[in-house]
Amino acid sequence: MPFDASNLPHGNCPCLSGEQYVDCCGRFHRGDAEAPTAEQLMRSRYSAFVVQDADYLLRTWDPSTRPAGLELDPEMQWRRLDIVSTTRGGPLDSEGTVEFKAHFRHDGERGIHHEASRFIRRDKRWYYVSGDAEG
Repeated sequence: MPFDASNLPHGNCPCLSGEQYVDCCGRFHRGDAEAPTAEQLMRSRYSAFVVQDADYLLRTWDPSTRPAGLELDPEMQWRRLDIVSTTRGGPLDSEGTVEFKAHFRHDGERGIHHEASRFIRRDKRWYYVSGDAEG
C-alpha cells in the first residue's frame, strides 16, 4: 500500500525525541536525509510504524533479511517508545544494537513490544537486520 501523507503527525515526533516530526523522523521518511546512527534509525522506524509508512520500513531493512512485502495493521496504536540501551551504532561504527520497548494498544488491550534490534551500516547507511523480541 502506498504511503498516505494524511497520516503524518503535526507537532512533536512520535519517537519522543522532543523535536518536531518534520525536522526529526519526517526528514528520514521523506528521503531528505539518512539516519546517522542505529538509534536514530530505530526511532525513525518506530515512527514509520506510527504513521504506517511500510515503504520506509522496507527501504531501511537489510536486503539479506527483508521480507518481500509488509502489511501494517491500521488498528495498531503505537503509544510510546523507550530506548533501553544502545551498543555501538554510532556514525563511524559498522554495526550496532538498540534495545527498546514500544508501548501499544490493540483491540482495546495494552501491550509492550520489547526487542533488541541489530543494525548494520553499509555504504554510509544504517539498515535494520533483525530483532530478538522478549516477553
